[in-house]
Amino acid sequence: MTNPLLAEWDTPFGIAPFDRISDDDFTPALQEALVAHRAEIDAIASNADAPTFANTVEALEASGQALDNVLSVFFTVAGADSNPAREALQRDFSPELAAHQSAISGNEALFARIAAVWEARDALDLTQEQARVLMLSHRGFVRAGAALTGDAAERMKEIKARLAVLGTQFTQNLLADERAWFMPLDEGDLTGLPDFVTDTARAAGEEKGADGPVVTLSRSLIVPFLQFSDRRDLREKAFRAWEARGANGGETDNRAIAAETLALREERATLLGYDNFAAYKLETEMAKTPGAVRDLLMSVWKPAKAQADADAEVLTALMREDGVNGALEPWDWRYYAEKRRAAEHDLDEAALKPYFQLDRMIDAAFDCANRLFGLEFAPLDVPLYHPDCRAWEVTREGKHVAVFIGDYFARGSKRSGAWCSAMRAQAKFPRAQAPVVINVCNFAKADPALLSYDDARTLFHEFGHALHQMLSDVTYESVSGTSVARDFVELPSQLYEHWLDQPEVLEQFATHARTGEAMPRAMLDKVLAAATFDMGFQTVEYIASALVDLEFHDGAAPADPMARQAEVLSSIGMPQAIRMRHATPQFAHVFAGDGYSSAYYSYMWSEVMDADAFAAFEEAGGAFDAERAEALEAHILSTGGSRDPAELYTAFRGRLPGVDALLKGRGLAA
Repeated sequence: MTNPLLAEWDTPFGIAPFDRISDDDFTPALQEALVAHRAEIDAIASNADAPTFANTVEALEASGQALDNVLSVFFTVAGADSNPAREALQRDFSPELAAHQSAISGNEALFARIAAVWEARDALDLTQEQARVLMLSHRGFVRAGAALTGDAAERMKEIKARLAVLGTQFTQNLLADERAWFMPLDEGDLTGLPDFVTDTARAAGEEKGADGPVVTLSRSLIVPFLQFSDRRDLREKAFRAWEARGANGGETDNRAIAAETLALREERATLLGYDNFAAYKLETEMAKTPGAVRDLLMSVWKPAKAQADADAEVLTALMREDGVNGALEPWDWRYYAEKRRAAEHDLDEAALKPYFQLDRMIDAAFDCANRLFGLEFAPLDVPLYHPDCRAWEVTREGKHVAVFIGDYFARGSKRSGAWCSAMRAQAKFPRAQAPVVINVCNFAKADPALLSYDDARTLFHEFGHALHQMLSDVTYESVSGTSVARDFVELPSQLYEHWLDQPEVLEQFATHARTGEAMPRAMLDKVLAAATFDMGFQTVEYIASALVDLEFHDGAAPADPMARQAEVLSSIGMPQAIRMRHATPQFAHVFAGDGYSSAYYSYMWSEVMDADAFAAFEEAGGAFDAERAEALEAHILSTGGSRDPAELYTAFRGRLPGVDALLKGRGLAA
C-alpha cells in the first residue's frame, strides 16, 4: 500500500489527506523522501555540464518536493496536536534532518557550482528575482559553513545536529510543564471572576479530568485569572507556576539547555569568522548590527519605563486602599490595572467580552481583506488534522488564490502562543502552486467562543502573516511569502492589527453574543480610548526580553544564563513588579530554534515600520484607501523576499521611517 504522505494528493486543492495519514506513516515516508532528495542533490552536484543558473540554482529550487510534503504535515501536527508518539518522532527526526542539511551545505561539488554561477552573475542576464535568489543561495551556503574544510567543517555539522536536538527538547520540556500543572478551584475560590473566566476554568477542569474548575498555564486562562481573581494568594500561586515553566528542576528543566545552546551558537559564529553570534545573525537583517538594535530598544525603553514607574505608583495606591501593605508584586499588576481601567475608562471586561465573538472577529478579518484586496472566503468541507480546525477557499474575482486553515482553540496537545505557517508556499517554478496557510492560536474554547480585545488583536496579527503568504506573487518558493528578513516579517502582521481599531470595523462586527446588537458607540469609544492603556507595562516586559536576548548573543556566551539575565535586567533598572514577557527557561522564540535568536527585537523594528505604514493610509483616504492598499500589495505583500526589504518599504512609503510614529501609537510620546 502506498504511503499517503508520498502519494499524489488527489484532494481538493492538493490539501494533505489528513484522514489517511497515521503516525506510523511518518518514519518510512521521511526515510524515502530523504533518499530521494539526496539523489536529486547528487545529480545536481555531479552534473557534467558547466554550471548555469538553470541547472544549479533552479535545480536546487525544484528539489525536495517529497520531503517538503512530509515535513509540512509532520511539523503542523507536532506543534498543534502533539502526542507522545509525535514527540518521540520529533526527537528522532531533529538530528537526522540537521545532518541532512549539513550534508547539502557541506557538499563541496555543489557549492563549487553555486560559487561558479555567483562569480559569473554579471554576465547571466538574470531577472531581478533570479539575481536575488542566486545571492541568497550563495550567501546561505557560505553562512551554513560551505567554505569550511577539515575539522572545522566536521565540527560545524556536530554543532548543527546538537542544536537541533536541544531546540526540540526545549520545546517539549516547555509543553510538558504547561501540560502538567493545574490548580483546582473550589467554588469559594472563584470570587471576583466573571462568568467567562469561570466557564473557561470549568471547561479546563473537564479536559484535565478534574472534579471542578481549574486554572491551567494556558495564557487564555491564566491571564484573565490574574486580572480578576480577588484571591491574592491564588494569584501568587498561579503566577509563580507560570513563571517557573522550564525551570522546575528534573527532566523538563531548560536552564542547562539554554546555556549549551548559547555556547554552541557562539562557537558556530566563531567558526565562520564572526566576533559573536549576534554579529553573525544580524548581518542579514535590516538592523545589520547589534548596536543598531540596542539603540532602537533603548530609545523606547526610557519613556516606557518612565510610564511604567508612574503607573506602578497608581497601582500601589489602589492596593493600599484594599488594605494590602508591602510592595506591588507581579501577581498584583494585572489585577489592579484592571481595576484602574474600569475606573478611568469605565470599561468592564465582563461586559465587553461578549462583543468579541471569535466567529465575528474572523468575519471582520475576512471583510477587511475583501475591502483592501478583493479577497473572498468560502468554507471548505475537507478532512483536517483536528476537529477544531476549519478551512476556507480564498478567491479573487472567481480565481483560486489560497486555502486558509484556522486552528483557534487551546488544548493540551498544542504548544502555547500563536503562529502562522504555510503547508505549501506560493510559487510558479517548477510548477504553479497556490498556498495552503494555517493560523494557529490558543483561545479559550466555549460556545460561543469569546475573545478579549488582545485576543482579537492576535487573530488580526496572525491573519496579517497569512495575507503575506496568500498574496505572494513570486516565481521561486525560497523567496515566497514570509521568506523575508526576520525584522521585516512582522511588518504585515503588525500592520494588519490597525484595522481592528477602526470604528467602522468594530461597529459592524463587535456584536453581542446573546442579543446580536452592535457594541454601543459609547462603549466603542471607551475601547479605542483605552487602546494604549497599560502600555508602559507591555512595552517594558517586551523590551526587557529583547535586550536579554541581544546581550546573550552579543559577546561571550554566559556560562549561567540566569545570572546574565539578572545582570541585564538590573543594568536597565527593570521595575520590580514587572517580569520579562519570556524568561529564559520559557523563551521558545530564542531557544526552540534559531529563528528569533538575537532577533526578538524584530517585533519592535517592524512596529516602527507598521506605525509609519498605517500613517500612510491615514494621510491618504483613510484605513481603506484603495491606492494605498494597492501599493501595499504591490510592494510588500506580493513580493516576499524577492527584493531587499529596505528597498521594498521605500517603494511603498517613499522613505524609511523613524521611531516617532511608534511612540505616538503606544501613547509614549512626550
